[in-house]
Amino acid sequence: MIVDAWMQHPTLRFMEQDWLASLRRWTGGAIPDQEIPIAATIGAMDAGGVGFGLLSAWHGPMGALVTNDEVAGWVAEHPDRLAGVASVDLRRPMDAVRELRRAVTELGFKGLRVLPWLWEAPPTDRRFYPLYAACVELGVPFCTQVGHTGPLRPSETGRPIPYIDQVAIDFPELVIVGGHIGYPWTEEMIAVARKHENVWIDTSAYTSARIPPELITYMSTSRAHKVLFGTNWPMIAHDKALAGLDALGLDDAGRERYLAGNARAVFGL
Repeated sequence: MIVDAWMQHPTLRFMEQDWLASLRRWTGGAIPDQEIPIAATIGAMDAGGVGFGLLSAWHGPMGALVTNDEVAGWVAEHPDRLAGVASVDLRRPMDAVRELRRAVTELGFKGLRVLPWLWEAPPTDRRFYPLYAACVELGVPFCTQVGHTGPLRPSETGRPIPYIDQVAIDFPELVIVGGHIGYPWTEEMIAVARKHENVWIDTSAYTSARIPPELITYMSTSRAHKVLFGTNWPMIAHDKALAGLDALGLDDAGRERYLAGNARAVFGL
């Protein structure tokens, strides 16, 4: 079973954001005129042969774009295909911790995702730290974005060094998943993943053909690599993300870790 480590089922609130204009240009997508049914996301997974996906909520300074409860509702419709990843309001750290606890203990969510670029605050910002402690206590990973920012926001917050490196030093028990590979700082992200036992990388927002060669080298030369497959659906469809997979040159063990095994370990699936 292939596992997608980074998906979102978009609401109209999400799709209408002005900072998505750059992604719409790249993907050729348009803002729909009505809410998209969850069946569309399941259909995309089926078309790509993806059996399971981690479906993320979205919360930013503008409010909730995809709420935790909306995600929980979609997961309840397809519990054998989806699991939830929470998002919270970084401006109110204690309320954010309470909401994370609710999402994990009551809704059954498997992790937390906060995007530093959306808040224009690096992962070392003091408001993140109560959430890191809560993730450790709850036994769930902290998922975030590394690398340049595709949407129309500054990219500095996506640098693996110093930000992810420092967080991993401060919270060695915290499982961190850096999504979107880390480009153009891919070597930094690989170095941080090699250095810290609990730091992982996911390939969301990249098709197989666009994965940087340095990451391919890491994946193909280390059976114990810590890379997870992801799409960033709906920005990239599952079949498109997987096209060219054989060209990565992964052996059976490396391929299994990439497509499913690492995600099962990180998210406790």
